[in-house]
Amino acid sequence: MTEDAPADPVDGIDPEDVSVDDVDPPLTSLGMPAPALHLSLVPGDMDPLEDQWQERALCAQTDPEAFFPEKGGSTREAKRICLGCEVKDDCLEYALAHDERFGIWGGLSERERRRLKRGII
Repeated sequence: MTEDAPADPVDGIDPEDVSVDDVDPPLTSLGMPAPALHLSLVPGDMDPLEDQWQERALCAQTDPEAFFPEKGGSTREAKRICLGCEVKDDCLEYALAHDERFGIWGGLSERERRRLKRGII
Protein backbone atom coordinates (compact mmCIF):
# COMPACT_ATOMS: atom_id res chain seq x y z
CA MET A 1 0.00 0.00 0.00
CA THR A 2 1.37 3.40 -0.94
CA GLU A 3 1.07 6.57 1.12
CA ASP A 4 -1.25 8.15 -1.48
CA ALA A 5 -3.83 5.33 -1.39
CA PRO A 6 -7.02 5.81 0.70
CA ALA A 7 -7.13 3.83 3.96
CA ASP A 8 -10.25 1.84 3.00
CA PRO A 9 -11.09 2.77 -0.57
CA VAL A 10 -14.68 2.35 -1.66
CA ASP A 11 -14.85 3.38 -5.28
CA GLY A 12 -11.80 5.55 -4.61
CA ILE A 13 -13.41 7.46 -1.69
CA ASP A 14 -11.71 7.61 1.68
CA PRO A 15 -14.41 7.16 4.37
CA GLU A 16 -12.61 9.66 6.59
CA ASP A 17 -13.27 12.35 3.98
CA VAL A 18 -17.06 11.81 4.02
CA SER A 19 -19.42 13.14 6.69
CA VAL A 20 -23.10 12.50 7.28
CA ASP A 21 -23.78 16.02 6.04
CA ASP A 22 -22.41 15.04 2.61
CA VAL A 23 -25.04 12.33 2.10
CA ASP A 24 -28.51 13.20 0.81
CA PRO A 25 -31.42 11.41 2.52
CA PRO A 26 -33.30 8.82 0.47
CA LEU A 27 -36.30 10.21 -1.41
CA THR A 28 -39.80 8.84 -1.90
CA SER A 29 -41.29 8.45 -5.38
CA LEU A 30 -42.71 11.97 -4.93
CA GLY A 31 -39.25 13.40 -4.34
CA MET A 32 -39.84 14.00 -0.61
CA PRO A 33 -37.32 12.82 2.01
CA ALA A 34 -38.24 9.32 3.13
CA PRO A 35 -39.14 8.92 6.82
CA ALA A 36 -36.48 7.41 9.04
CA LEU A 37 -36.85 3.71 9.67
CA HIS A 38 -36.69 2.39 13.21
CA LEU A 39 -35.20 -1.06 12.96
CA SER A 40 -35.11 -3.57 15.75
CA LEU A 41 -32.19 -5.88 16.40
CA VAL A 42 -34.63 -8.44 17.80
CA PRO A 43 -36.42 -10.44 15.06
CA GLY A 44 -40.18 -10.00 15.14
CA ASP A 45 -39.91 -7.23 17.73
CA MET A 46 -41.05 -4.40 15.44
CA ASP A 47 -44.68 -3.35 15.56
CA PRO A 48 -45.46 -0.31 13.37
CA LEU A 49 -48.59 0.41 15.43
CA GLU A 50 -46.73 0.30 18.75
CA ASP A 51 -46.09 4.03 19.04
CA GLN A 52 -49.41 5.32 17.67
CA TRP A 53 -50.55 6.08 21.21
CA GLN A 54 -48.13 9.02 21.20
CA GLU A 55 -50.24 10.82 18.60
CA ARG A 56 -53.23 10.73 20.99
CA ALA A 57 -51.28 11.77 24.08
CA LEU A 58 -52.35 15.07 25.64
CA CYS A 59 -48.71 16.01 26.17
CA ALA A 60 -48.24 16.06 22.40
CA GLN A 61 -50.56 19.10 22.38
CA THR A 62 -48.90 20.81 25.35
CA ASP A 63 -45.70 22.69 26.12
CA PRO A 64 -43.04 19.95 26.48
CA GLU A 65 -41.19 21.96 29.12
CA ALA A 66 -43.94 21.07 31.61
CA PHE A 67 -42.98 17.40 31.21
CA PHE A 68 -39.23 17.99 31.46
CA PRO A 69 -38.85 20.53 34.27
CA GLU A 70 -35.49 21.78 35.50
CA LYS A 71 -34.10 19.95 38.52
CA GLY A 72 -36.23 20.96 41.50
CA GLY A 73 -38.95 22.37 39.21
CA SER A 74 -42.61 21.56 39.67
CA THR A 75 -44.11 18.48 38.04
CA ARG A 76 -47.64 19.34 39.17
CA GLU A 77 -48.90 20.67 35.79
CA ALA A 78 -47.56 17.68 33.83
CA LYS A 79 -49.07 15.20 36.29
CA ARG A 80 -52.42 17.02 36.15
CA ILE A 81 -52.43 16.70 32.35
CA CYS A 82 -51.52 13.00 32.59
CA LEU A 83 -54.50 12.34 34.88
CA GLY A 84 -56.92 13.09 32.04
CA CYS A 85 -54.93 11.39 29.29
CA GLU A 86 -56.43 8.32 27.61
CA VAL A 87 -53.01 6.81 26.85
CA LYS A 88 -51.44 7.31 30.29
CA ASP A 89 -50.97 3.56 30.80
CA ASP A 90 -49.36 3.11 27.36
CA CYS A 91 -47.06 6.02 28.13
CA LEU A 92 -45.97 4.59 31.46
CA GLU A 93 -45.45 1.15 29.93
CA TYR A 94 -43.28 2.70 27.21
CA ALA A 95 -41.19 4.63 29.75
CA LEU A 96 -40.61 1.54 31.86
CA ALA A 97 -39.77 -0.65 28.85
CA HIS A 98 -37.35 1.93 27.41
CA ASP A 99 -35.83 2.98 30.74
CA GLU A 100 -36.71 6.66 30.22
CA ARG A 101 -34.60 8.59 32.71
CA PHE A 102 -35.99 12.09 32.27
CA GLY A 103 -39.38 13.71 32.37
CA ILE A 104 -42.89 12.82 33.40
CA TRP A 105 -44.20 9.69 31.66
CA GLY A 106 -47.58 8.18 32.44
CA GLY A 107 -48.00 10.61 35.32
CA LEU A 108 -44.83 9.50 37.13
CA SER A 109 -41.45 11.14 37.58
CA GLU A 110 -38.22 9.26 36.96
CA ARG A 111 -37.83 8.65 40.70
CA GLU A 112 -41.40 7.33 40.95
CA ARG A 113 -40.82 5.03 37.96
CA ARG A 114 -37.67 3.62 39.60
CA ARG A 115 -39.62 2.96 42.79
CA LEU A 116 -42.39 1.31 40.77
CA LYS A 117 -39.86 -0.98 39.10
CA ARG A 118 -38.45 -1.96 42.49
CA GLY A 119 -41.97 -2.68 43.75
CA ILE A 120 -42.02 0.11 46.33
CA ILE A 121 -45.08 1.85 44.85
